[in-house]
Amino acid sequence: MPELPEVETTVRGLAPVLEGEQIVRVILNRADLRRPFPEGLGQRLTGARVTGLGRRAKYGLIETDRGDTMIFHLGMSGRWRIDPADAQVHDHLILETARHRLALNDPRRFGSVDLVPTERLSEWPPFLALGPEPLGPDFTAAHLAARLDGRIAPIKQLLLDQRIVAGLGNIYVCEALFMARIAPTRPAGQVGKARLVRLVDAVREVLEAAIRAGGSTLRDYARPDGELGYFAKDWQVYGREGQPCSCGGKVERRVDGGRSTFWCPRCQK
Repeated sequence: MPELPEVETTVRGLAPVLEGEQIVRVILNRADLRRPFPEGLGQRLTGARVTGLGRRAKYGLIETDRGDTMIFHLGMSGRWRIDPADAQVHDHLILETARHRLALNDPRRFGSVDLVPTERLSEWPPFLALGPEPLGPDFTAAHLAARLDGRIAPIKQLLLDQRIVAGLGNIYVCEALFMARIAPTRPAGQVGKARLVRLVDAVREVLEAAIRAGGSTLRDYARPDGELGYFAKDWQVYGREGQPCSCGGKVERRVDGGRSTFWCPRCQK
């Protein structure tokens, strides 16, 4: 599933071709993805000018001058194609401007598209309970200390809780915990302040590195320009079960709640 760096990379790829442009045509090649497209989506977007693009957690945001923001989620396999050379059967939503054609391609159709009044964006139900952005100023060791105080659930499980921090996914949590030398199984309330400072720094570092690399290529993910993300080659523990760790230990894998956790028991305590 595309995680925060992949969505951020997507938004940055769309911005140069969409921002400031007027949408002259909207084509819906089916009625739904994971759920139906918003009623009147084509009518509300046709003729609208894109005034900005952004991201909240794993959602991409396309703001228009009509007071609407289109919210997209890439699901398991979604991606935007810019000026595609061919039409594909899984191009479910097409946005056309005077200069470009953008296709939202989603073979598994686990993604979604919503249209919300911009002034009420923060009230949109999926956003109401979200924690702070991990790359934003509100994600601090003090915030984590307050939210994790007394919690006995494993630190990894709580970092994946979108109410505590928005947008973190399995790959980058595994990598950040390794960089901070924290065992994913450690009870969250037992991670001290100094280690939380290291953890916040590690989360920021791993996300920023992944964004610079264009994300991690998993299954069908690719950037809007068609290039693959290359952060996967820099994974230190994820997907490396049985391989040596830089500390001399060996990377192990465990499955918790259907998710694979990769870590080094020797250096993560």
